[in-house]
Amino acid sequence: MSSLTIQGSRIISGMHRVSGNKNAALPMIAASLLTEEEVILGNVPQIADVAVMLEALELFGAKIKRDEKENILHISTPKLKSARLNAATAAKLRTSFLFAGPLLARAGRVSLPPPGGDAIGHRRLDTHFSGFKALGAKAKAGRKSLSFQGELKGARILLDEASVTATENILMACVTAKGKTSIYNAACEPHIVDLANMLNSMGAKISGAGTNLIQVEGVEKLSGCKARVSCDYIEAGSYIAAAALTGGELTLTEVDPAPFEILEGVFKRFGITWSIDAREKTLKYIPKKKRLKMHYDLGDAIPSVSDGPWPAFPSDLMSILIIVATQTRGTCLFFEKMFESRLYFVDNLRQMGAKIVQCDPHRVVVTGPSQLYGGDFSSPDIRAGIALVIAALAAKGESKIRNAEIIDRGYVSIEKELSSLGAAISRTPKDDI
Repeated sequence: MSSLTIQGSRIISGMHRVSGNKNAALPMIAASLLTEEEVILGNVPQIADVAVMLEALELFGAKIKRDEKENILHISTPKLKSARLNAATAAKLRTSFLFAGPLLARAGRVSLPPPGGDAIGHRRLDTHFSGFKALGAKAKAGRKSLSFQGELKGARILLDEASVTATENILMACVTAKGKTSIYNAACEPHIVDLANMLNSMGAKISGAGTNLIQVEGVEKLSGCKARVSCDYIEAGSYIAAAALTGGELTLTEVDPAPFEILEGVFKRFGITWSIDAREKTLKYIPKKKRLKMHYDLGDAIPSVSDGPWPAFPSDLMSILIIVATQTRGTCLFFEKMFESRLYFVDNLRQMGAKIVQCDPHRVVVTGPSQLYGGDFSSPDIRAGIALVIAALAAKGESKIRNAEIIDRGYVSIEKELSSLGAAISRTPKDDI
């Protein structure tokens, strides 16, 4: 395991190109299995999770060409070698289960080990199972294997939760199913729209993506396509927070404006605002002369920030905003509704000097500003890891963030990118523990 060593109290300022959206790229890579023809994906982030998905693709028989300079993938799977995945590969990430839908659609069967991923709480697969069963698949669930088989037919499906990965999996499974499929209570995240746009360019007939009712008319066969992964607004929010807490100006390029409408209202509560040039696809953050200050609710009530399915505030930015709150004058309640283990990393922030009260696994109260001091910590998951990096950038003294590979799963060359913006950050290839 490697570690990041960070010297705090450095201003993060300059220009950063926003990477492609991790949460869009992974299902789009899985969807390439739906056709025998070549699929070309642009703006694919060079992160560890993408590398694992490509490793799995090759096990299924895919041929992959990478243009790392242009972030383009050429994927072709003229013949499936297998519809099974080994446990070692599946354990590396949660989205290994996204291969279930396309393999079931193309081969009529699939067997996958239980998926891995971040330890942020229980993440059920029941919604995937009920969706596949509604389409006509027979399912078997064992401790070491999850399998599905059968000829799929269109159906009316009501999801018992607006699960992103279940929506994606069911969508990929039903595009070539006979008849019409309606998916109610579908997830509405921007990456669902990216996937649907890709599938439509392959010849699918999908309408309603981005709403809670997606309708699909099954087609006999899909063709190859060219598709582009939209920008990673979670990465963008992370870099904006780093600049805001260190007093720097930041220009983000390759920005798709739409998702930032959801983010700007919540960031504004902490005194962080930005401007977007849609034509130039740039976002500019310029710090105000005054320190960050919490905007209280009407009646001077303490505000709360809670997450939820889109268009609610995304859970992946909760850890980052908690760091922002430690440096903002005022008090705020954070209510993490989706994952019961995501907030446990705040113990590390208290060791750094943050004023945080953890009410229960889902809620913390933060009062700021607090002087943060460097320390030695381990990254528990992707978002907590980047939050600790941001805290270290704003802290006095030196910090070490161990288990840095977890951050690499969602962020491209984090030490290189932050160094170019003024950070004093370096990587040690192997921890000394």
